[in-house]
Amino acid sequence: MANPKSQPPAEPQAPEGPLYPAIEGFIERATQDEISALFASIKDGLEQLKGPKAEQAKKVQKAIAATEELLAHLLEVREKLEAERKESAKGRR
Repeated sequence: MANPKSQPPAEPQAPEGPLYPAIEGFIERATQDEISALFASIKDGLEQLKGPKAEQAKKVQKAIAATEELLAHLLEVREKLEAERKESAKGRR
């Protein structure tokens, strides 16, 4: 068995797999209204489901709510970073 201390730590690697440039581009430019509009029709459709599919719809609604919350947080972080970038640019003049 090899001694873990004798091996150098592995360097972090970029995740392998498909890239989604359309989604990434949307997230980079989206406003809160655009994020809400993105999920509005899906939410409306889920609310209309009846019977056994209604239980599945509830799970999907929870997932959408979590996704909206995450996207809203990303939007706040993006706005904060842009504000900090503008502040640092003003300070350099």
